[in-house]
Amino acid sequence: MRSKFATIQARDLILVAVPLLLVAGAAAWLLLRLADPAPPRVFVISAASAGSPYYRVAERYKAIFQREGVKLEVRESTGSVANLEALSNPASGVHAAFVQGGISSAKDKPGLLSVGRVAYEPLWVFYNDRQPVQRLADLKGKRVLVGPAGGGTNLLALRLLAANGVTAETATLINRELPDYVDLLGKGEADAGFLVLAAEARTIQRLLRTPGVRPLSFTQADAYSQRFPFLSSLVLRQGVVDFAANIPSSDVTLIATTTAVLVRQDAHHALVNLLAQALSEVHSQPALEDNGETRLFQRAGDFPTATDPEFPFSEDAKRVYRSGAPFLQRYLPFWLATLIDRVIVSLVVLIPLLIPLGRFAPKLYNWRMRRRILRWYVKLKSLEADRSSLSPAEQAARLEELDRIEATVNNITIPLAFANQLYDLREHIEVVRRKLLGGSGEAASSPRPT
Repeated sequence: MRSKFATIQARDLILVAVPLLLVAGAAAWLLLRLADPAPPRVFVISAASAGSPYYRVAERYKAIFQREGVKLEVRESTGSVANLEALSNPASGVHAAFVQGGISSAKDKPGLLSVGRVAYEPLWVFYNDRQPVQRLADLKGKRVLVGPAGGGTNLLALRLLAANGVTAETATLINRELPDYVDLLGKGEADAGFLVLAAEARTIQRLLRTPGVRPLSFTQADAYSQRFPFLSSLVLRQGVVDFAANIPSSDVTLIATTTAVLVRQDAHHALVNLLAQALSEVHSQPALEDNGETRLFQRAGDFPTATDPEFPFSEDAKRVYRSGAPFLQRYLPFWLATLIDRVIVSLVVLIPLLIPLGRFAPKLYNWRMRRRILRWYVKLKSLEADRSSLSPAEQAARLEELDRIEATVNNITIPLAFANQLYDLREHIEVVRRKLLGGSGEAASSPRPT
């Protein structure tokens, strides 16, 4: 037995399917553009001055992004404060930045997420040993270098000094560039100075070797980390800087902040995910100096952290640190994996739309088939109207028109499911013919024999 759809013409299927496919395609396009847009081709990170440690780290991120076919633009800046301001300004075009801990938080800068902390930033307080200092509170009445105004060192120094009752009213606070500290402390023109630098930094190395200048050992280090969650306690062991010269001459307890990599909340999730992968690849191993030695204070597994004490943590980054790269990215190029992810997300939203469209398709098809038959009833109705006063010529014209309608109807191709309606139409054509010829409605109730 032939299927009831055996006589369906391809044209009918096309005219039904194409509008529905266009609607579904438009919905899919809107979902891809609006619900899950494609990641931008360029991702911008604000680092520090060219040649600085964080600029070099950003260059390593850049190589990882390039490997995945994404351009990472590394921008120079004057430091953490400038990075934070650029990241908070949507017009800057910056998507990510290095920011020193302790200078801001989500309360001050909403709309930023952490991708992890990537390095310790020890806080050093060097003092002239002619005026010994045991605690920060001892700096009252002294000349204290607190870094350039508005910089990361300056903001952290003022915050910790204020917690010890040391302010501009109780001490002389001096804003100077960090390289100037060596001469000012060595010549006795300043009593103490705050620096936030890695132990390997040139200024730190010079100060550790400057006669008459000593680093403060924080006896209250644990209390600082308890009071300020963004701080940690570190110990610079005796002789670790220079074994031969025994520098430092005794253990020095330091407090340290950590540097965060922050992103804008509206940064594309796929690129945040890729950035987290770069952080994991670059920082999971001990940082090395140019001579191949491991940097002090940093050991394998310390960074990147999967928590942040000051900013909400990115869920995309958290998934990377917990489970590694997304499944598709392990086997496919980044852009292809991202596209498939977007299609899957779109389908989840699109399927509830496709279900009613699928139900509507048969109704649309039925309407088209019925319309193919019902449109002739309009013509039959007009031929049947006002026939009592027709002249012989008008009657002949109507019968001729009816013959043309009948010839056309006899050539209509429809599925078998609608054949009964086609036969009804043919009977009704015969009814109209009999009426035009003067037969009664009752006599015309049966088809004319052929």
